[in-house]
Amino acid sequence: MKAIGLIGGMSWESSAHYYAAMNRLAMARRGGLDAVPILLHSLDFGPIARLQSEGRWDEAGAILADSARKLEAAGAGVIGLATNTMHIVADAVTAALHVPFIHIADPTAEALLADGVERVGLLGTRFTMEKPFYADRLRGRGLEVLVPDIGITNLNGIIYEELCKGVISEPSRKIYVEAIERLAARGAQAVILGCTEIAMLINDDVSPVPVYDTTALHARALVEAALA
Repeated sequence: MKAIGLIGGMSWESSAHYYAAMNRLAMARRGGLDAVPILLHSLDFGPIARLQSEGRWDEAGAILADSARKLEAAGAGVIGLATNTMHIVADAVTAALHVPFIHIADPTAEALLADGVERVGLLGTRFTMEKPFYADRLRGRGLEVLVPDIGITNLNGIIYEELCKGVISEPSRKIYVEAIERLAARGAQAVILGCTEIAMLINDDVSPVPVYDTTALHARALVEAALA
């Protein structure tokens, strides 16, 4: 089994979910006390978040590429980036590696297409919803992608001000459910939880349409790559 190299810390809340999900999947696949070897480089999210807000993506990309190189040098045979937003610099990370990089949008697209979904809503940080890097990758797989028509600032604030700090709020859950309802009214057959923290707030029990948790889907893809 290959070791998984995980670039994490953005936020550490979601990285903890990745760690648990990958080991549970490996144990279910292999049985007994078997787990998956994981090399986690947990970055300080504060400086990264400031680079995001200032639009200094090249600098952020250099930090993440350096993290990827360190993980590969430490023995990782496959690399994952435990954040949707920072896949905006996925090309910089991939260019730094000689081992496979598993893009978070790819297993998400595969799951949607396997379930016959054609039109999907995308929730995430404002960068993920407003910039084309994520939606275009999904469109390249044949999916029609819708983003919220209102409330993007509120949705973004809930992620950074609450979920990244482990705060779960019922009023915030209601805001997200209302955003999903509006996407469904526009024809979304399902919704992508395109931020690795949103699954802390939203699941199929509260959503009017099926939700696709990118953290769970990405974790599964990384484990499958490690076992291949």
